[in-house]
Amino acid sequence: MENFIFSLNVTVPIFLVMVLGYILKRQGMLNDNFVTVANRFNFKVTLPVMLFVDLSSVDIYGTFDLRYVLFCAIVSSICFFGIWAFTKLFMKDKSMRGAFVQASFRSSAAVMGLAFIDNIYGSSVMGPLMIIGAVPLYNIYSVIVLTFEGTQEEGEKDTSKIRQAAVNIVKNPIIIAIVLGMAASLLKLDFPVMIDKTLANVAKLATPLALVAMGAGFKGKEALAKMKPTLVAAFIKLIGQTAVFIPIAAKMGFTGEKIIAILIMLAAPTTPSCYIMAKNMHNDGDLTASIVVMTTLLAAFTLTGWIFILKTLGLI
Repeated sequence: MENFIFSLNVTVPIFLVMVLGYILKRQGMLNDNFVTVANRFNFKVTLPVMLFVDLSSVDIYGTFDLRYVLFCAIVSSICFFGIWAFTKLFMKDKSMRGAFVQASFRSSAAVMGLAFIDNIYGSSVMGPLMIIGAVPLYNIYSVIVLTFEGTQEEGEKDTSKIRQAAVNIVKNPIIIAIVLGMAASLLKLDFPVMIDKTLANVAKLATPLALVAMGAGFKGKEALAKMKPTLVAAFIKLIGQTAVFIPIAAKMGFTGEKIIAILIMLAAPTTPSCYIMAKNMHNDGDLTASIVVMTTLLAAFTLTGWIFILKTLGLI
């Protein structure tokens, strides 16, 4: 029972903030425009600042674990290419493939991951290292699969799509923030107190604002759309990947913060930014929205279960 209460104390507060966003939206205090603006603000400002602050404050020389970062990168790559191959074999509707692949492997690691780790440990060193290994690949792989599987507009050439994909990767604010944060850490930059406090205040907005926006943007009826691929994607996202790779992580000796960060990398719900990318790159936005909704709803139960298992096994 103690382990179960511990698991609930980790997961429930995060999802209650999302519930608050949902309630405020239904009462008319928040609207669709708020969700759109908040998601854009988070993607372009608060999340990059949070990642920059977290990475720049980590002593990469002292804490960098190449084995751990490579594990996160390799596992993310295996999941991506494995799901894409699976989709090529079994999904006949090409218009759904890109959306299915992206939503099945891409976690809300930056928001949910650091929130869960902070709930357990108060602060995180391994969370930023997981982000270094996984989040850039999330963005790069998503652009790749959405480019090659998206609906090609009339007169559009593959070379122009590839060029645009490369531009999108280079301009991605999350990737830019990770690069700048690592550079600041390696150079041991010491910002003035006023700058530090300003960045810290902006970074603190990221997680609660993102959770409120996710709750406010929750649309239950969309979960009924394309139910079969939605349930398959949700199973892969919340259970399948974790069942394969968490035992391997434990066998390799990863425990505590490290295994929690790996768990979030594998089993956190699909990030809402998948929907924005899918729509903008001519992929199936309805399927993406359905998977985001379903994984967000079910993750309250599956993540609690995974954390309970890890706690019972003494891994956290």
